[in-house]
Amino acid sequence: MGQFLKPIALAAALLATTTLTAGAQTAQPQSGMPQTGKPVRIGALVDDAGFASDIGGKGAVLAARMAVEDFGGSVLGRPVEVLSADMQNKPDVASNIVRGWFDVDGVDMVTDVPVSSVALAVQAVAREKKKVLMISAATTTELTNAQCSPYTIHWADDTASLAVGTTKAVVQAGGTSWYFITADFAFGSAMEKAATDAIRQAGGTVVGSVRHPMGTSDFGSYLLSAQGSGAKVVALANVGAETIGTIKQAGEFGLTEAGQRLVGYIVFITDIHSLGLELAKGLYVTSGFYWDKDDRTREWAKRFFDRHGKMPTKEQANTYLATLHWLKGVKAAGTTDAEAVTAAMKAMPTDYFGTPGSIRKDGRVLYDLELYQVKAPAESKAPWDYYKPVRSIPAAEAFLPLEASTCPFVKAQ
Repeated sequence: MGQFLKPIALAAALLATTTLTAGAQTAQPQSGMPQTGKPVRIGALVDDAGFASDIGGKGAVLAARMAVEDFGGSVLGRPVEVLSADMQNKPDVASNIVRGWFDVDGVDMVTDVPVSSVALAVQAVAREKKKVLMISAATTTELTNAQCSPYTIHWADDTASLAVGTTKAVVQAGGTSWYFITADFAFGSAMEKAATDAIRQAGGTVVGSVRHPMGTSDFGSYLLSAQGSGAKVVALANVGAETIGTIKQAGEFGLTEAGQRLVGYIVFITDIHSLGLELAKGLYVTSGFYWDKDDRTREWAKRFFDRHGKMPTKEQANTYLATLHWLKGVKAAGTTDAEAVTAAMKAMPTDYFGTPGSIRKDGRVLYDLELYQVKAPAESKAPWDYYKPVRSIPAAEAFLPLEASTCPFVKAQ
């Protein structure tokens, strides 16, 4: 990207920054806790109106604010504010928003950050400015590999971990030939590559693929190509509204009735809710978070639901957890300095709603995942009762090993 934005993109970035500054909110501190000095500021960089708005969006902003509230509303005796902005899924707009946050608004940490191309662009800015980035949405493994940053913590699951459990289960169940319908941006490419590697390791084959641009609503030609391939499995390497649209239209084309199996690699609980169980039944979903997993997840999800009207997605849950862990790191370090806080965060265990995890030196958060299958309508006992567990995926199996990392600052150590 050049030094200057095109006028329209610059205007959009400035408008977003103005809006987010005016909309900043401060969580209430615990009673009796003194507050002095300028606020500690967190920026939630979200998709507020695009294809990923339902899985993050306003719900991700709420999740960050809930983390601040649960922490007590202040840290180091300073109030904590959460700012938010819609980055419109455009790397140039997102980069200029975070530059304004860091240079003008005094933002100390940025979280959420959906869309891999946006996350990579924002990570470059945060690395230059020496600011912490807590990525709870984007999934490319490049964030902790060649384009890594010593100030980034990658909390979201990634393309490698999403590929492992789903692929193994489907190939073992007879899904030996695959065809991909892939979103034509960084996430889609990375997801297809990781899944292809996993398919071949499991003994399957990939017979073809087709790519669609972001914002696609008519998937007819892509589905016809998938039908014509003769593949047993049609894999969807897209996300959000585009995954929903592909599955709905696959039903209209009769793919599953004709014997082909649909697999979505990045599927969210809100996608299932939009689709309905009749269309979504049988889909495999890999996730570290499901609202109905245990008492801890149910307690937090209920509080979230009461304020948002929907059960939390894994992106929203990860935003809550990442924000909370950063606040703990600030407290432990006694400063908001990125280097000190990152070191503190990597030194302490993570808390995934009661299940401990860890952060590697390359910034990759390690936690166990679960492979779920979407229930049939008759199996669901209540609203949002959508998943049944298939198998656990230990962190060591799910995530690429550190030895495979090409992260420059790790290799230099």
